[in-house]
Amino acid sequence: MKSWTSRPVPVLPGSMPAIRLFDTAEGREVGLPATGEQSMYVCGITPYDATHMGHAASYVAFDLLNRAWRDAGHKVAYVQNVTDVDDPLLERATATGVDWRELAASQIELFQTDMTALNVIAPDHYVGAVESVELIVPAIERLVRQGLAYRVAGAGGEPDGDVYYDVEAAGKQSVDADAWTLGSISHLGEAEMLELFAERGGDPGRAGKRQALDPLLWRVARDGEPSWPGGELGQGRPGWHIECTVIAQRYLPVPFTVQGGGSDLIFPHHEMGAGHAYSLTGVPLARHYAHAGMVGLDGEKMSKSKGNLVLVSRLRADGEEPAAIRLAILAHHYRADWSWTQEGFAEAKDRLAAWRQALAVTPAGSAAGVIGGMRTALAADLDAPAALAAVDGWAATALSTAGECSPQDQALVSDAVEALLGVVL
Repeated sequence: MKSWTSRPVPVLPGSMPAIRLFDTAEGREVGLPATGEQSMYVCGITPYDATHMGHAASYVAFDLLNRAWRDAGHKVAYVQNVTDVDDPLLERATATGVDWRELAASQIELFQTDMTALNVIAPDHYVGAVESVELIVPAIERLVRQGLAYRVAGAGGEPDGDVYYDVEAAGKQSVDADAWTLGSISHLGEAEMLELFAERGGDPGRAGKRQALDPLLWRVARDGEPSWPGGELGQGRPGWHIECTVIAQRYLPVPFTVQGGGSDLIFPHHEMGAGHAYSLTGVPLARHYAHAGMVGLDGEKMSKSKGNLVLVSRLRADGEEPAAIRLAILAHHYRADWSWTQEGFAEAKDRLAAWRQALAVTPAGSAAGVIGGMRTALAADLDAPAALAAVDGWAATALSTAGECSPQDQALVSDAVEALLGVVL
């Protein structure tokens, strides 16, 4: 699947300090490698609705990491998937009377348009589940042969043959320090896991499963549902977690540097994906796991069921500038849960206007300080609010001085704000 086309990232003098990032699995900040190529997988959308602010905040968060790595001189390998066949997509297509493929294609196009507008660096590989079925089937077949996956007999109107991952058997694979066991990533208790599993696409009550938390690997064909050849598995389609694992292992090093996504993906998605990966390769899927906070609206959880989504495309259609939308997101630390408010968006627009006014009177010699301030902030667990404060301080000084503009410093500041924060002045 084709990725979007992103703007070239300006190259700045100097370099980003050593980057530290909060690792969810370790529960602490860790230092990322200072040399060599870095690699990142960020879980993509299920394309049945437009890009809302929660999506945008997550992709902007990991865009900051991408930009920080690049500024530090690293080559970055970046992969993102798109779950272009899944129950929510099929349900929405049925409800709206639209072919599921047409719905997916339209929402993928809209998402990519939103990402382009928000100046999010495009992934090197943007990969759909449908185009990856031929890679996923052999991986599941291997797990079955290893005794780490099993078929479930039909019951309650379900057909025979759905394939599930055996989390208990997988957790006993190895005593190696890097081995995966259930809870290695999320550190949750069983009761909380069961609750989240049921909320986030799992089926803990499915008859015939060995364990309630065993996730689906292969859903055999049902009438009226799309399906693909599954070799020994039979006709069907892949589960969600194995999709991301196989795509990541196909296009990135094993293990890759950072697995990213929203905090709602910690369990079960990233937990189970890590298990699948260890079962297939004997090494971790990723060296580090990082997660962005959830975004609400005026203090309430933002969700499709509540109908209170703030859509990037709708803001853009209303004439709002993408740079201001991005600044409104960056005003919050990527790990924080926060709410979109009109007051916060107004502040972002005021900030953008102030920065542009200051840029017109950039004092000579002022660029180095603001670039250093942004770099120091972003190297400390992508502290975007601190980076914005550094630019705010520079802007206040420039506006209060209001002397002759330095074209050289002006260009450097403009390039730095785009290169490091992704904001086009």
